[in-house]
Amino acid sequence: FLVGGELHLDIFKNQGKQLFAILFCEGILATLLVGVPVTALMYVLTDDFTVALAAGIVFGAIASATDPASTLNVLWEYRSRGVVTTTLIAIVALDDALAMTLYGMGTTAAQILTGNSASFTKELLGTLFELGGAVGMGILAGVVLRFMMRWVTTPDKIYSSAIGLILLIIGIATALEMDVILAAMSLGVTLINLTPKRSKPVFATVRSFAAPIYVIFFVLVGARLNISAMPPWLWGVVAIYVLGRSTGKIVGAYVGARMTGAPKTVQRYTGMGLFAQGGIAVGLSIMAAHHLGDVRVNESLSLGDMIIFGVTASTFVLQITGPPLIKLASKLSGEIGRDVAEEDVIKTWTVSDAMKTTVPPITQGTPLTHVFQIFSVHDHTMYPVVGSNDELKGVLSLEGMKGIMISPDTWDWVLAADVMSEVTDTVTSELSLESAMELMQDNNADEVPVVDESDKIVGMLDRRTIRILVNEEVIRRRESNVATP
Repeated sequence: FLVGGELHLDIFKNQGKQLFAILFCEGILATLLVGVPVTALMYVLTDDFTVALAAGIVFGAIASATDPASTLNVLWEYRSRGVVTTTLIAIVALDDALAMTLYGMGTTAAQILTGNSASFTKELLGTLFELGGAVGMGILAGVVLRFMMRWVTTPDKIYSSAIGLILLIIGIATALEMDVILAAMSLGVTLINLTPKRSKPVFATVRSFAAPIYVIFFVLVGARLNISAMPPWLWGVVAIYVLGRSTGKIVGAYVGARMTGAPKTVQRYTGMGLFAQGGIAVGLSIMAAHHLGDVRVNESLSLGDMIIFGVTASTFVLQITGPPLIKLASKLSGEIGRDVAEEDVIKTWTVSDAMKTTVPPITQGTPLTHVFQIFSVHDHTMYPVVGSNDELKGVLSLEGMKGIMISPDTWDWVLAADVMSEVTDTVTSELSLESAMELMQDNNADEVPVVDESDKIVGMLDRRTIRILVNEEVIRRRESNVATP
């Protein structure tokens, strides 16, 4: 679901040709560089070409998958932003769809080769139903959730509805033997593209409690890796899998990017960011064990167990080496730290960075006639009222002077001191902007005066100006360290 939320259609409008070229080159090459050697090794070991080919097909299909969770978590953690990051996000999501398609076709072929299926047409239709039905159900759920978000305005109810729909489609997909991962991912894709702004809090909420689920999953995965039950030759399969897959990802991504004229950084570093493999591969291996559990490699080991052992062990290696390489790819491409958010700017600024110093102070003895002239000339909503030594005495705002505005005859003799509002809160220029905004939030204030140590006015701080200046700084910081293609 979270991976689907990263797939904005704008990415494919701008980079569609490039992304699909990289996807097919790295996916198919990884499949071939794993599938062919595994088939050869298994044939030497078993002298049974049918079992060897079935093993090679399934291992090759699973090898094309990339773990989206760890890949995205590394990119999020290091605030990566740029063309390589965008490419990686799109590829890891599409990799899963490609892997599951190859897996469905490969498993069907393996079952036919080993005699576990009598009808190729039946198995092919079953695969199409498993994949296509999952996508269709995810899209339908996304459309339903979009309409629910129009009518349900309470955030808690929106989040509950989203999580409920995710669990619902998982249950339906499981009951109908459809692909659970594709269903959830299709829901995420549909939601982020139909309601990009309103759905962001939903994805943030799901992301906030996803970590324990990942941890539990990998604990259960580790529990399936029985090293003592693995014959020595199976480590040869693991070595072929890791080396073949890694080579296929790097070379394939380079070739696909080079063919489509992608930027140099994409050509050089995309493959390095595709090493991680986790949940999808292990999930597919478990599914393969159900389909091929009756096929014997030897007297003590079934093909299904061999696939689980081999993929789990390979995943252990790739999951250790993958995340550091993703970080390295992001660093070498110059994209680490470029995904600057408003919160990042606010945490590093003080009040002096965002306050207005152009607001003219109004003395206590200024007649209202002149006060209204000041309001008409300057584009400010609140003005500080000062005493003879420029010390802050109060504030004037249009909201506070509504009552006196209907009596213009009194403007000449009514003074600013007579209608000013009392100052309840002030901030200093050295105060952190984050603390100042929390103070304004607590007191429901849109604007506060800024004073020095002697209580003299030095400026005004308002939400509108903060928002404008912070957004400008976000853009400036993002563009100040743009990686060279």
